[in-house]
Amino acid sequence: MAEVLAARGFENTRFTDVSAASGVAISTLQNYFGSREDMIIEAMEVFTDDEVTALTAAAADEADPWRRLVALVDRSLNNSASTRQILVEFWRSAMRDDDLRDYSRDVQARYRAPFVAAVREGGEQGAFTLAHDPEAVTDLLLAALAGLIVARVQHHPTPTPAEFRQVLLAQLALMLGVDDPIPHRTDRDE
Repeated sequence: MAEVLAARGFENTRFTDVSAASGVAISTLQNYFGSREDMIIEAMEVFTDDEVTALTAAAADEADPWRRLVALVDRSLNNSASTRQILVEFWRSAMRDDDLRDYSRDVQARYRAPFVAAVREGGEQGAFTLAHDPEAVTDLLLAALAGLIVARVQHHPTPTPAEFRQVLLAQLALMLGVDDPIPHRTDRDE
């Protein structure tokens, strides 16, 4: 379903497309979901929940607050093309659908939680020198990452993920007072 949604978008995804991709009969899809819109909204909710779960797992693997932020940035920068397309489709659709908009607020809070926690913990442990509120630092970081996602989905000229990573981590390190801003990627990171 996610691949169909990424390729066709909210407005153009039909029961027949999902049936062809999944092998599930159209009547079964209609019976289970009721409407095409309900099917798409549920698919977006499941997809975004899975993304939040994966991000939370990436954060849990790293105890050091700076390396955790780096892992979270890397996870976002290395999303697949279809993941980026679905995220943009989710954001765009949430602008017009009240239920999806409400759900997006919940997803946003859960998605940003590991970022905010890492910034706060780094400040509390003395690893970061916080000149700004952890919430504001997180908002700026997530806005930069989302902006790159949108530019990549629209095939605008953008820096490579590695180039963007270097600049983004350097700026984040300046905001947080980190001495060694850009750890080299390890085999585990790739």
